[in-house]
This record gives sequence, structure tokens and C-alpha cells, in this order.
Amino acid sequence: MSTASRHPVRTVRIEIMDTLLRMFPRRVSTGLVAVGDPGPDAPVLLTCNFRLTVQRVKRALAGLDAWLLVADGNGINVWCAATGGHLTDHDVVRALKTTGIAERVDHRRVILPQLAATGVDAATIREKTGWRVLWGPVDVEDVPDYLAAGRRASDAMRTVSFPWPARLEMAVAWAFPVSVLTALIGLIVWPSAWPELVALVWGMGLALFLAFPLYAPLLGSGVPAFTERAVPLLAWAGFMALYLAAQVAWSNGGGIDAGDALRWAAASLVVALVVGIDLSGSTPVLKSGLHADRRLTIALDADLCDGAGLCDAVCPVRVFEIDHHRKLALLPRAHACVQCGACIVQCPFDALYFQTRNGVITPETVRTYKLNLMGKRGA
Repeated sequence: MSTASRHPVRTVRIEIMDTLLRMFPRRVSTGLVAVGDPGPDAPVLLTCNFRLTVQRVKRALAGLDAWLLVADGNGINVWCAATGGHLTDHDVVRALKTTGIAERVDHRRVILPQLAATGVDAATIREKTGWRVLWGPVDVEDVPDYLAAGRRASDAMRTVSFPWPARLEMAVAWAFPVSVLTALIGLIVWPSAWPELVALVWGMGLALFLAFPLYAPLLGSGVPAFTERAVPLLAWAGFMALYLAAQVAWSNGGGIDAGDALRWAAASLVVALVVGIDLSGSTPVLKSGLHADRRLTIALDADLCDGAGLCDAVCPVRVFEIDHHRKLALLPRAHACVQCGACIVQCPFDALYFQTRNGVITPETVRTYKLNLMGKRGA
């Protein structure tokens, strides 16, 4: 029986709680997990010790036989951990060398999440351990199909998306902690209205994230930063219009209570600004509006490129196409780049780099210095 199905009720409770708290680090123990009844030929997959991720990997692998390595990522999700220097070459090497997996399998292939490519250099892993890194799909739900296809990922498996279930989950992840804080503050400063304030937080969060496709063109690397700030203000204006219309209707045309209207205007403005503080960074398809990296441009030195295609294999937004005849990477969708740096980290020829207005950010810099929450690079 799969380890993912031994305690289904408890697993569901844990996943619900971890979804509510997914904005915060949630650790599980590192080490080796046997899923099903794996033997020496079973695939070896690696993920970080963010509890929600581990639970979902186990669920995706239910019914299969596989070895799962849980590496230390400080309890942070894969993409953020790798980009921020919490899931590194060292963590992967340590997992491969200390868990005893080498004695349990006859091969030396480890499947890493594609989104770990921003911080884990496959060449370094091969050099230090002899293990070959294969990049699995972006979405853990695609892992069974990826394995069934002979460890080959389609373009769809390689591409990040933000469908409505993911948007709903992000809305919940934002709204839950903000609503708890709002309730505590409301009980102190406006005790008669705290339930309505909590409902406001949830309504604003759900509206902003579920409506993302409608305002997505206002966000992104090529759009002025002030447009992102305008989105929560537009949500606030819409809420206030509905609120004022409802007040008039409830009073049978008797007018608007100016005091209540001012209090709700202030409260809803704060909620809109907090929930919408970084809409781009809350999605997997856009660079954070708080990061200076969104102004960088991905560039290629064609003289160094040999068309190996590793850049295309790890790019989550399909920037690249490989011209195999010319042995050259092309960048027909460079405008879609989210500046994650995965292609730069994995390029064996150092042919890719970030272009800035004042110069370049070299591959060595991208590999060495990682991004903190505010988008600053540090060791």
C-alpha cells in the first residue's frame, strides 16, 4: 500500500492546513521514502521538505513504485527554495550521499522538479556524485505521465500555468492569514464589524485572484510598475461602488451613512492594498513586482552556444527554440521571460546572461548569488 494512502483522513487534514498556511515554511523530515514497493530499477525522485509539496508528490505517485528523496529546503516550496538559495547543489548532493539510495538502485538517475533548476546545477551534481539529473515536469500531477513516457516531458509539462484551481488556492493562502490578523485588529478597533471585515478579506482575495486573467495584461516585465498598484485600487473602487449602492438600497433611498461609508472606505482600501501587495509575485507566470530583476533581459552569446538545449528543457515559459541544424538556441519569446535564471544556471557553455541598462549579470553571479524575498541578490 502506498505511503500516501495509509492515513487518508489525516492526510486531507494536513493538506488543508498546509494550504491555509502555504505562505509560511512548513517542514517535514528529510530522508528517503519508499513509495509502493520500489526495487533496484525504480525511479528516484527528489523534492524539498515543504510539507504540502511532499504530500502532493506522494499522492501523485500513488499506485506506482518509486524512491522519493526529501532534501532540505528549509520547509519552503521548490521554486522559492531553489531561487532563494535554500535548495542548493549541496542539499541535493547530501541527499544522494547520506540516504543510502545508491545502495538500493542499480542506476544513477535522479529526477528533480524542473522548477529547482534555478538553484541546482545539474553539472555540479554529476561531477560530485556521478548521478545524472533529469528534469521532471512543472506540475507534480504530470509525474506519472512523465514516467510512463520514458521520462520525457512534453512542452505542456514544461510550462507553468495559473489555472483557476491554483488561483483559488493562492487566494485562500493569502486570505487566511490576513483574515486572522484582521479579526484580531477588528476586535480591538471596531468590534461590531469584525465579521464583516473578515468577509471583506476573503471576498477581496477571491476576487483579485480568480479575476487574474482579466487584468494580467496590466502586469509583467514590460509594464510600468504603477499599473500593478492600480489593480487593487480598482478592486477597492469596485467594492466601494457596490457598498454604496447597497447602502442606498437598504435605506430605501434614504441616503448614505457618511460615517460608516468612510470607515468602510478606509478598511477596504487597507485590505485591497495588503492582499494585492504583490500580485505578479503571487503567480507562477510573472516576476514579482517587488524585484528589480523584472527589468532584466535574457541575452545569448551566439558564439558560445552549441545548441545543447538545456535552456529549453528548464525554461518554464517556453522562451527558447533550438535550431538543431545550426546548433543554436533561439529566443523567439524573450518577452515572456520571468527572469528565473534557470537557463543561465544550466547552460554548460555560459552562453546566456542577463542584460541590464548598465551592463550584464554574468552566469557566475546568477549561480553564486540568490534572491531574497525583496529580490536582492546575496551569497
